[in-house]
Formats: sequence, C-alpha cells, structure tokens
Amino acid sequence: MNSLRMLEQDDENDDAAEVTWEDQQRINSFSKLNTRMRNIQEKLQDLKAFLHMPQPRALKRLERDQADIDSQISSLSSTVEQCETEMKGLKVTLYAKFGRAINLDE
Repeated sequence: MNSLRMLEQDDENDDAAEVTWEDQQRINSFSKLNTRMRNIQEKLQDLKAFLHMPQPRALKRLERDQADIDSQISSLSSTVEQCETEMKGLKVTLYAKFGRAINLDE
C-alpha cells in the first residue's frame, strides 16, 4: 500500500517551480507507466504461481501451457523493462526541475 509523505512547509516553498504543460504531461506519463508496470507485475506473479493438482493432470497441463506461459512472461517482462526505462528518463527530467517538491519514488 502506498503511503503519502507530507513535505515540511519550508521544503515545499524552497523547491517551488512553475509546472508547465510539458511538465504535467511528463508527470502524467510517469504515473501511467507506473500503474501499467504494477499491473503487469501482478500478472507476472499470477503466471508464476504454483498450482496444486494430481501429478498426471499436472504433467498434461504443463506440457500444454508451458510455451504459452513462457511467451507471456517474456512479453510482459519486456514491457516492464520498457516502462522502467521510460520512467527513469522522466524521473531525471522531473527531479532536475522540481527537486524535492515531487516524489516519484515508491
């Protein structure tokens, strides 16, 4: 669960910078990427979960589903990496302008 952190009044005023339209678009992009990445990570955890069933049934299911699951994991992992890369770039830009006035860390 996310916890909100309040800035001290002095900290809030020290880093006061005008938020331009471009800045707001970057903040929005970061938020969308972060939400997308979290949803994908949840899907990845679901795909990696263990199933409890009798061995013969499990072997048949494993043979049938293994390639599909591997493909999904690879695709989702690649998407997470892309989100992280874009988020890092946005963090650099946004922290350079807003410093401690913005919190993009979890």
